[in-house]
Amino acid sequence: MKRWLVLIAVVVALIVLIGGVKGYGAYKMFQSFGAQGPKRFTVSTTKAQYQEWLPQLGAVGSLRAERGADLSAEVGGIVDQIQFNSGDNVKAGQPLLQLRAADDLAHLESLRASAALAETNYRRDKAQFEAQAISQAVLDSDAATLRSARAQVAEQQALVAKKFVRAPFAGQIGIRAVDLGQYLAPGTKIATLQQLDPIFVDFSLPQQSLAQIHVGQKVQALTDVLPQKSFAGEITALDPQVDTDTRNVKVRARLRNPERELLPGMYANVSVAVGAPVGYLTLPQTAVTYNPYGATVYVVVPQSKEAGGNAGHPQEHAPATATGNGASGSAHSDLVAKQAFVTTGATRGDQVVILKGINEGDEVVTSGQIKLRNGALVTINNSAQPSDDANPQPQEN
Repeated sequence: MKRWLVLIAVVVALIVLIGGVKGYGAYKMFQSFGAQGPKRFTVSTTKAQYQEWLPQLGAVGSLRAERGADLSAEVGGIVDQIQFNSGDNVKAGQPLLQLRAADDLAHLESLRASAALAETNYRRDKAQFEAQAISQAVLDSDAATLRSARAQVAEQQALVAKKFVRAPFAGQIGIRAVDLGQYLAPGTKIATLQQLDPIFVDFSLPQQSLAQIHVGQKVQALTDVLPQKSFAGEITALDPQVDTDTRNVKVRARLRNPERELLPGMYANVSVAVGAPVGYLTLPQTAVTYNPYGATVYVVVPQSKEAGGNAGHPQEHAPATATGNGASGSAHSDLVAKQAFVTTGATRGDQVVILKGINEGDEVVTSGQIKLRNGALVTINNSAQPSDDANPQPQEN
């Protein structure tokens, strides 16, 4: 019995010893945390500033040639001549392709001979009629024969003309889709012909914008092919009806394309200037946190200011400053993040308009705010900043 009591005592002693060691370690750890002081969070910041924005309407449009067509022959036949190369610039009326037409030309010559004979007979009978040698009925029959012969010649000429394909307008011809000796069925595509300068862009705007747009209004277009180049133009037409499904109205603008850099079928981001420049207080969009109860930002203020009783209105405080790429703050107190509710407006690129909630010059957190709470101590590091571009462009690696 005594042996069991001794064993129990030893086990209890070991448990107490282990617990004491663990407790002492935890005590030391808490002491270490206490010595470090309150936790600080590293954030990047920017100052709220006014910028001039030109009021614009934006849309995504599709480019199409002012004149464009897929060329084909009206009649079938064997390709006898091809008189263009893929990618050529051609003039209006320039011959492009000829189908085999020897039998049609021979028939045309036969009809011309018949028409010439009918004309000779008519002139001879007309002279005899004037001499009262034949009746009016004979002269009328000769006239009808002559008209019929001429009509047959004209019909055959039209048929022969269909054997020759000509450019209907000046432009750039595309890749040839036929070969010599190939049988060409009526309507088979030969090549595409596009007039590229100027070029149209078609886009849609909501019906609420109708009062702001009119024919002759200036537009700018950007494409991802040439992201740094803007193409100028003007509105040439408005569709006279609104789409009942989308309540959008279709708009067409003509763009100058002297270098032929824009091609039909491409898409473009179109902006229509609709007013004079307006100054707006803006922030990077990353600075704003959107919640079900409103949009918020974190404003950085000195801790002494935050504790002075105006914490509910951080926009009234003198802004803290950041210098260089490292931490910065007030010389007399630490920096804290104070949450402020804001009213946002329009967005453009990476920027968002702030209508109410902060003032110009307030220093606002742009990244790192997800880990913040109201009154948290912060350290500013602006070595890396989120994008704040009104017209961002894709970056190539």
